[in-house]
Amino acid sequence: MNTRKFFHILFIIFFTLSTGAFSQSIPNSYRLLYQQDFSKEAALEEFETTDKASWKISNQTLEIHQAGNYKPKVRSPFNIAVLKNMRFGSFILEADLQQTGKEYGHRDLCLFFGMENPSNFYYTHIASKPDAHAHNIFLVNDEPRVAIGQWVNEGIDWGKTNKWHKVRVERDIDSGSIKIFFDDMENPIMIAKDLHFDYGHIGFGTFDDIGRFDNIKIWGPDYAPKQDSFFP
Repeated sequence: MNTRKFFHILFIIFFTLSTGAFSQSIPNSYRLLYQQDFSKEAALEEFETTDKASWKISNQTLEIHQAGNYKPKVRSPFNIAVLKNMRFGSFILEADLQQTGKEYGHRDLCLFFGMENPSNFYYTHIASKPDAHAHNIFLVNDEPRVAIGQWVNEGIDWGKTNKWHKVRVERDIDSGSIKIFFDDMENPIMIAKDLHFDYGHIGFGTFDDIGRFDNIKIWGPDYAPKQDSFFP
């Protein structure tokens, strides 16, 4: 066993003891709050996007097919589709992701959560290689994004542009626990703990790449309705 793997195991054991029992099952107090398989074109109406021209329903998936015309106030991802009318606190999110762009270090797709407004939210940037601005859990809090991952693996392999991957996000707003899983639903690729935001929108997108999202499911104890527009 190499040194990095050994410390990974030790960290997960410590994190599990400090934040509660680690389980891949859905807690009894959770229920399915939202699901979408994009089998109908009307599914796009459930999302508010940074640029409508960049998003479409393609082959029964939600697709970001080109860079959008959006400039955030602080340095953060440019291409986002936010689930409207629902704000989630603690939740478990599962979705299928397909990255359709070229291979390079920052080749990414992103999942957003705790979104209060366009300058205050969390997101996970899942990319081929980690560095200060890639492959981590990030906090956007009225200033350029900051990596908050307490443990992050060495990156992931998106593979060919037609390959799908299962991604899972677990968030608990009481403990601040955030865990990200990629294909392997037993061992997280990222772990963080942060209490800046509680209830917020969930979104899908990329910093500046392209890709597809499908088979979205969100479980949680409850959600808060929200009717206002998210982006100005």
